[in-house]
Amino acid sequence: MSDRNALIADFLAGAGLAEARRDPLPGDASTRRYERLTTPAGSTLMLMDQPPATESLPCDPSWTAAQRHAAGWNAVARLSAGRIEAFAAVAAHLRHAGLSAPEIVAVDAPNGLAVIEDFGDDLFARVIEDGEPQAPLYLAAVEAIARLHLTGLLPEVMPGLGGDWPLLTYDAIALQGGADLFVEWMPKLHPGLHFGPAARDEWQAAWAPVVAMGEARAWVMAHRDYHAENLLWLPDRSGHRRVGLIDFQDAVLAHPVWDLHSLLQDARRDVPPELEAVALDYYFDIMQVDREEYRRDYAALAALNEARILGVFARLIARDGKPRYRQFMPRMWGHLEQNLKRPELSQVRSWFDRHVPKEMRG
Repeated sequence: MSDRNALIADFLAGAGLAEARRDPLPGDASTRRYERLTTPAGSTLMLMDQPPATESLPCDPSWTAAQRHAAGWNAVARLSAGRIEAFAAVAAHLRHAGLSAPEIVAVDAPNGLAVIEDFGDDLFARVIEDGEPQAPLYLAAVEAIARLHLTGLLPEVMPGLGGDWPLLTYDAIALQGGADLFVEWMPKLHPGLHFGPAARDEWQAAWAPVVAMGEARAWVMAHRDYHAENLLWLPDRSGHRRVGLIDFQDAVLAHPVWDLHSLLQDARRDVPPELEAVALDYYFDIMQVDREEYRRDYAALAALNEARILGVFARLIARDGKPRYRQFMPRMWGHLEQNLKRPELSQVRSWFDRHVPKEMRG
């Protein structure tokens, strides 16, 4: 038995789960893995296994820009580095807000282990593939976002079973750093592309108004990875509680549209434009906000996020040898091209027209 397996066995024994059957689940792009635990009585739980040493440090709230860049990508982007205590603290906040986040059964934060409630396998993407009408699921997901946005004053530090965790702002450094993944990694996927110092300066200048807006209007908690592969359908519950939330450990203070565009301009599946429009109107009706302002911000931050995701996919393919992410890139290019039609994004659109040939956008 490896040291890690022995550690997990001891942790499960301490949680009263020594006799549980362990069934690994398929992995994703992260360094985290899951196992389904089935007790002798037939009930199930989930083991979350995230070794802390596998990632660079998360962002200390006191760090300067230079310190964040020196510490690595997690600090720049204000990612949690997969820390179990982040998951547990955000879960506690979400549950307090009346949302369906998993109950935390046991935690060993220093060793990156947790046992959590099992929401089953009914991911939105899978139940839609199996024939479930998608509009009720998406509108329930919008209800859950609105519920989160209506929770009032947010804490600077969230307590949880694994310890306290700060709620940081998705600030200009993180937003621009995300966009910059495109100019850093796309040339490594397409050697014909080259972005010299002047092009990179123009890139940052083009995005500057979007970045400033995103930071200035960051006032709600954003799940940050809110899409059909991270939401579970819980039909036995009611209203927004039918939406089971997972993978929220990177939550930050962000603009209210952030989770909306993650949900409705999904990298992995097509959301019909008419459903996107209905879902946005549903959110606007619940929140009573300035529709045109929010549509403008929605398109701008969605475009920035799509540039970021294209850079992430290029990195996964070129550096990590994961070619399956290539299949999602045409969809992201399509969303990006559509958003760049907005007049306020003309400077960004001009940059793409000058530096990225049409045949490489797809």
